[in-house]
Amino acid sequence: MSPTLPLLHTALNLSASGVPVLPLRRGKLPFGNCRTCAGNACGGRPAMKTAGACACPRVCHGWAAATTDPAVITAPAWAPMWRTAAAVAYHPGGAGVTVVDLDDADAVAWARTALPATRTVPTTRGEHWIYRGIMRSVNAVRPGVDIKSTMSYARYLGPGTGTVTALPDTVRALTAREEPRPARPAQAALRLPAPTGGGECPHRAPAYLERGITMAEQRITSATSAVHVTVYRTFLAVLSVHGRCGCLTDAHVRRLFAAAQAKGETARHCTDAWANARTALGM
Repeated sequence: MSPTLPLLHTALNLSASGVPVLPLRRGKLPFGNCRTCAGNACGGRPAMKTAGACACPRVCHGWAAATTDPAVITAPAWAPMWRTAAAVAYHPGGAGVTVVDLDDADAVAWARTALPATRTVPTTRGEHWIYRGIMRSVNAVRPGVDIKSTMSYARYLGPGTGTVTALPDTVRALTAREEPRPARPAQAALRLPAPTGGGECPHRAPAYLERGITMAEQRITSATSAVHVTVYRTFLAVLSVHGRCGCLTDAHVRRLFAAAQAKGETARHCTDAWANARTALGM
Protein backbone atom coordinates (compact mmCIF):
# COMPACT_ATOMS: atom_id res chain seq x y z
CA MET A 1 0.00 0.00 0.00
CA SER A 2 1.36 3.43 -0.90
CA PRO A 3 2.19 5.63 2.11
CA THR A 4 1.05 8.68 0.13
CA LEU A 5 -2.56 8.36 1.31
CA PRO A 6 -3.06 11.43 3.55
CA LEU A 7 -4.29 9.62 6.67
CA LEU A 8 -1.67 6.90 6.38
CA HIS A 9 1.03 9.53 5.89
CA THR A 10 -0.16 11.31 9.05
CA ALA A 11 -0.21 8.04 10.99
CA LEU A 12 3.35 7.19 9.96
CA ASN A 13 4.61 10.63 10.95
CA LEU A 14 2.98 10.33 14.35
CA SER A 15 4.28 6.81 14.94
CA ALA A 16 7.80 7.96 14.08
CA SER A 17 7.59 10.41 16.99
CA GLY A 18 6.47 7.66 19.41
CA VAL A 19 2.71 8.20 19.23
CA PRO A 20 0.68 4.94 18.94
CA VAL A 21 -1.91 5.30 16.16
CA LEU A 22 -4.92 3.52 14.66
CA PRO A 23 -7.50 4.35 11.96
CA LEU A 24 -11.06 5.40 12.78
CA ARG A 25 -14.14 4.73 10.66
CA ARG A 26 -17.10 7.05 10.20
CA GLY A 27 -18.64 8.17 13.44
CA LYS A 28 -15.21 8.60 15.07
CA LEU A 29 -15.26 4.91 16.07
CA PRO A 30 -12.56 2.20 15.81
CA PHE A 31 -13.07 -0.54 13.25
CA GLY A 32 -14.98 -3.51 14.67
CA ASN A 33 -13.33 -6.74 15.71
CA CYS A 34 -12.98 -9.49 13.14
CA ARG A 35 -14.85 -12.78 13.65
CA THR A 36 -11.90 -14.39 15.41
CA CYS A 37 -11.70 -11.53 17.92
CA ALA A 38 -15.46 -11.05 18.41
CA GLY A 39 -16.39 -11.11 22.04
CA ASN A 40 -12.68 -10.99 22.91
CA ALA A 41 -12.54 -14.74 22.27
CA CYS A 42 -8.93 -14.41 21.08
CA GLY A 43 -7.73 -13.39 24.55
CA GLY A 44 -7.30 -9.71 23.74
CA ARG A 45 -4.30 -7.56 22.96
CA PRO A 46 -1.35 -7.67 25.37
CA ALA A 47 -1.92 -3.99 26.06
CA MET A 48 -5.37 -4.83 27.43
CA LYS A 49 -3.79 -6.90 30.21
CA THR A 50 -6.14 -9.81 29.56
CA ALA A 51 -5.25 -13.48 29.56
CA GLY A 52 -3.63 -14.60 26.34
CA ALA A 53 -2.42 -12.50 23.43
CA CYS A 54 -4.23 -11.70 20.21
CA ALA A 55 -2.23 -12.51 17.09
CA CYS A 56 -4.80 -11.04 14.71
CA PRO A 57 -3.17 -8.79 12.08
CA ARG A 58 -6.28 -6.62 11.73
CA VAL A 59 -7.22 -3.43 13.59
CA CYS A 60 -9.09 -5.15 16.41
CA HIS A 61 -9.71 -4.18 20.04
CA GLY A 62 -10.05 -0.43 19.64
CA TRP A 63 -7.46 1.65 21.47
CA ALA A 64 -5.39 -1.47 22.21
CA ALA A 65 -4.68 -1.83 18.47
CA ALA A 66 -2.77 1.48 18.45
CA THR A 67 0.85 0.94 17.48
CA THR A 68 4.06 2.75 16.57
CA ASP A 69 5.29 -0.11 14.37
CA PRO A 70 5.36 1.07 10.72
CA ALA A 71 5.37 -2.56 9.52
CA VAL A 72 2.00 -3.09 11.21
CA ILE A 73 0.59 0.28 10.13
CA THR A 74 1.40 -0.43 6.47
CA ALA A 75 0.59 -4.16 6.60
CA PRO A 76 -1.86 -5.57 4.01
CA ALA A 77 -4.34 -6.38 6.78
CA TRP A 78 -4.61 -2.67 7.65
CA ALA A 79 -4.86 -1.52 4.02
CA PRO A 80 -8.67 -1.76 3.70
CA MET A 81 -9.07 0.28 6.87
CA TRP A 82 -6.84 3.09 5.62
CA ARG A 83 -8.71 3.19 2.33
CA THR A 84 -12.03 3.78 4.10
CA ALA A 85 -10.83 5.50 7.28
CA ALA A 86 -12.39 8.82 8.28
CA ALA A 87 -9.66 9.92 10.72
CA VAL A 88 -6.47 8.98 12.53
CA ALA A 89 -6.66 8.31 16.26
CA TYR A 90 -3.95 7.88 18.86
CA HIS A 91 -3.63 6.37 22.33
CA PRO A 92 -2.85 9.33 24.65
CA GLY A 93 -1.67 7.17 27.53
CA GLY A 94 0.69 5.31 25.22
CA ALA A 95 2.14 8.65 24.14
CA GLY A 96 2.57 9.78 27.75
CA VAL A 97 -0.11 12.47 27.63
CA THR A 98 -3.63 13.22 28.83
CA VAL A 99 -6.26 14.90 26.66
CA VAL A 100 -8.94 17.05 28.27
CA ASP A 101 -11.68 16.87 25.65
CA LEU A 102 -13.82 20.03 25.82
CA ASP A 103 -16.92 19.37 23.77
CA ASP A 104 -18.55 22.80 23.57
CA ALA A 105 -18.02 26.52 24.09
CA ASP A 106 -19.14 26.41 27.73
CA ALA A 107 -16.59 23.71 28.53
CA VAL A 108 -13.84 25.73 26.80
CA ALA A 109 -14.80 28.82 28.80
CA TRP A 110 -14.62 26.81 32.01
CA ALA A 111 -11.18 25.44 31.14
CA ARG A 112 -9.79 28.89 30.44
CA THR A 113 -10.54 29.95 34.00
CA ALA A 114 -10.04 26.65 35.84
CA LEU A 115 -7.07 24.94 34.15
CA PRO A 116 -3.46 26.00 33.55
CA ALA A 117 -2.50 26.81 29.98
CA THR A 118 -1.11 24.05 27.79
CA ARG A 119 -1.17 22.98 24.14
CA THR A 120 -4.62 23.29 22.62
CA VAL A 121 -6.07 21.75 19.47
CA PRO A 122 -9.34 23.00 17.91
CA THR A 123 -12.05 20.37 17.41
CA THR A 124 -15.37 20.48 15.58
CA ARG A 125 -17.25 21.92 18.56
CA GLY A 126 -14.58 22.70 21.15
CA GLU A 127 -10.93 22.03 21.95
CA HIS A 128 -8.49 19.35 23.13
CA TRP A 129 -6.15 20.48 25.93
CA ILE A 130 -3.08 18.22 26.04
CA TYR A 131 -1.00 17.76 29.20
CA ARG A 132 2.20 15.80 29.82
CA GLY A 133 1.47 12.84 32.13
CA ILE A 134 -1.05 10.00 32.26
CA MET A 135 -4.09 9.11 34.35
CA ARG A 136 -7.21 7.00 34.10
CA SER A 137 -9.73 7.98 31.45
CA VAL A 138 -13.21 9.07 32.55
CA ASN A 139 -16.06 10.50 30.50
CA ALA A 140 -18.40 13.28 31.62
CA VAL A 141 -16.34 14.45 34.58
CA ARG A 142 -18.36 17.64 34.24
CA PRO A 143 -20.71 18.97 31.52
CA GLY A 144 -18.98 18.72 28.15
CA VAL A 145 -15.67 17.46 29.56
CA ASP A 146 -14.08 14.03 29.03
CA ILE A 147 -10.63 12.85 30.16
CA LYS A 148 -8.76 10.65 27.66
CA SER A 149 -5.46 9.04 28.63
CA THR A 150 -4.97 5.36 29.51
CA MET A 151 -7.19 2.75 27.84
CA SER A 152 -8.71 5.33 25.50
CA TYR A 153 -8.19 7.00 22.15
CA ALA A 154 -8.44 10.53 20.79
CA ARG A 155 -8.69 11.83 17.24
CA TYR A 156 -5.59 13.47 15.86
CA LEU A 157 -6.67 16.90 14.66
CA GLY A 158 -3.32 18.57 14.13
CA PRO A 159 -0.33 19.68 16.20
CA GLY A 160 -2.19 22.50 17.95
CA THR A 161 -0.65 25.59 19.50
CA GLY A 162 1.15 26.29 22.74
CA THR A 163 3.57 24.31 24.88
CA VAL A 164 2.57 21.02 26.50
CA THR A 165 2.70 21.49 30.27
CA ALA A 166 2.63 19.04 33.18
CA LEU A 167 -0.66 17.35 34.09
CA PRO A 168 -2.04 19.42 37.00
CA ASP A 169 -3.78 18.19 40.13
CA THR A 170 -6.80 20.18 38.93
CA VAL A 171 -7.37 17.67 36.14
CA ARG A 172 -6.71 14.64 38.33
CA ALA A 173 -9.24 15.98 40.83
CA LEU A 174 -11.97 15.89 38.18
CA THR A 175 -11.99 12.08 38.24
CA ALA A 176 -12.38 11.72 42.02
CA ARG A 177 -15.32 9.37 42.50
CA GLU A 178 -15.87 9.68 46.16
CA GLU A 179 -14.59 11.49 49.17
CA PRO A 180 -12.09 9.56 51.32
CA ARG A 181 -12.68 9.08 55.00
CA PRO A 182 -11.25 11.80 57.23
CA ALA A 183 -7.55 11.34 57.78
CA ARG A 184 -7.76 13.11 61.10
CA PRO A 185 -10.54 14.44 63.38
CA ALA A 186 -12.14 17.60 62.09
CA GLN A 187 -11.37 20.72 64.04
CA ALA A 188 -14.12 22.85 65.49
CA ALA A 189 -13.07 25.84 63.37
CA LEU A 190 -11.39 25.87 60.01
CA ARG A 191 -7.96 27.47 59.95
CA LEU A 192 -6.22 28.11 56.67
CA PRO A 193 -2.42 27.83 56.49
CA ALA A 194 -0.42 31.03 56.50
CA PRO A 195 -0.04 32.53 53.01
CA THR A 196 3.12 31.42 51.25
CA GLY A 197 2.85 33.58 48.15
CA GLY A 198 2.75 37.05 49.66
CA GLY A 199 -1.04 37.04 49.78
CA GLU A 200 -1.33 37.42 45.98
CA CYS A 201 -2.29 34.83 43.40
CA PRO A 202 0.75 34.23 41.15
CA HIS A 203 -1.29 32.55 38.42
CA ARG A 204 -3.05 35.50 36.80
CA ALA A 205 -4.83 38.72 37.70
CA PRO A 206 -6.90 38.78 40.95
CA ALA A 207 -10.01 38.38 38.80
CA TYR A 208 -8.82 34.82 38.05
CA LEU A 209 -9.40 33.80 41.67
CA GLU A 210 -12.78 35.54 41.80
CA ARG A 211 -13.93 33.73 38.65
CA GLY A 212 -12.70 30.44 40.07
CA ILE A 213 -14.60 30.86 43.34
CA THR A 214 -17.74 31.95 41.49
CA MET A 215 -17.59 28.92 39.19
CA ALA A 216 -17.00 26.64 42.18
CA GLU A 217 -20.11 28.05 43.87
CA GLN A 218 -22.10 27.49 40.67
CA ARG A 219 -20.84 23.93 40.34
CA ILE A 220 -22.03 23.08 43.85
CA THR A 221 -25.32 24.93 43.42
CA SER A 222 -26.13 23.18 40.13
CA ALA A 223 -25.52 19.66 41.50
CA THR A 224 -28.66 17.56 41.19
CA SER A 225 -27.21 14.36 42.65
CA ALA A 226 -24.08 13.09 44.46
CA VAL A 227 -23.83 16.38 46.35
CA HIS A 228 -21.25 14.97 48.82
CA VAL A 229 -18.93 13.99 45.98
CA THR A 230 -19.49 17.25 44.11
CA VAL A 231 -18.61 19.32 47.18
CA TYR A 232 -15.43 17.33 47.81
CA ARG A 233 -14.32 17.45 44.16
CA THR A 234 -15.00 21.19 44.02
CA PHE A 235 -12.96 21.83 47.16
CA LEU A 236 -10.19 19.66 45.73
CA ALA A 237 -10.17 21.63 42.47
CA VAL A 238 -10.04 25.02 44.23
CA LEU A 239 -7.25 23.94 46.56
CA SER A 240 -5.22 22.37 43.75
CA VAL A 241 -5.10 25.75 42.00
CA HIS A 242 -4.97 28.24 44.88
CA GLY A 243 -4.24 26.27 48.03
CA ARG A 244 -0.49 26.84 48.02
CA CYS A 245 -0.23 30.43 46.88
CA GLY A 246 -1.72 32.19 49.89
CA CYS A 247 -4.50 33.92 47.95
CA LEU A 248 -7.44 32.09 49.56
CA THR A 249 -9.04 33.89 52.47
CA ASP A 250 -11.58 32.87 55.09
CA ALA A 251 -14.17 34.84 53.11
CA HIS A 252 -13.59 32.67 50.03
CA VAL A 253 -13.93 29.48 52.06
CA ARG A 254 -17.09 30.73 53.75
CA ARG A 255 -18.61 31.30 50.30
CA LEU A 256 -17.87 27.72 49.31
CA PHE A 257 -19.22 26.38 52.60
CA ALA A 258 -22.38 28.48 52.25
CA ALA A 259 -23.01 27.07 48.76
CA ALA A 260 -22.58 23.53 50.08
CA GLN A 261 -24.84 24.10 53.10
CA ALA A 262 -27.51 25.56 50.83
CA LYS A 263 -27.56 22.12 49.12
CA GLY A 264 -28.12 20.41 52.47
CA GLU A 265 -24.55 19.72 53.61
CA THR A 266 -23.74 20.18 57.28
CA ALA A 267 -21.00 22.45 58.57
CA ARG A 268 -19.21 19.35 59.89
CA HIS A 269 -19.24 17.71 56.47
CA CYS A 270 -17.90 20.87 54.83
CA THR A 271 -15.03 20.99 57.33
CA ASP A 272 -14.27 17.29 56.84
CA ALA A 273 -14.39 17.60 53.04
CA TRP A 274 -12.01 20.58 53.11
CA ALA A 275 -9.58 18.77 55.41
CA ASN A 276 -9.72 15.63 53.26
CA ALA A 277 -9.04 17.63 50.10
CA ARG A 278 -6.02 19.29 51.72
CA THR A 279 -4.74 15.90 52.85
CA ALA A 280 -5.17 14.43 49.36
CA LEU A 281 -3.04 17.27 47.94
CA GLY A 282 -0.37 16.93 50.63
CA MET A 283 -1.14 20.27 52.31
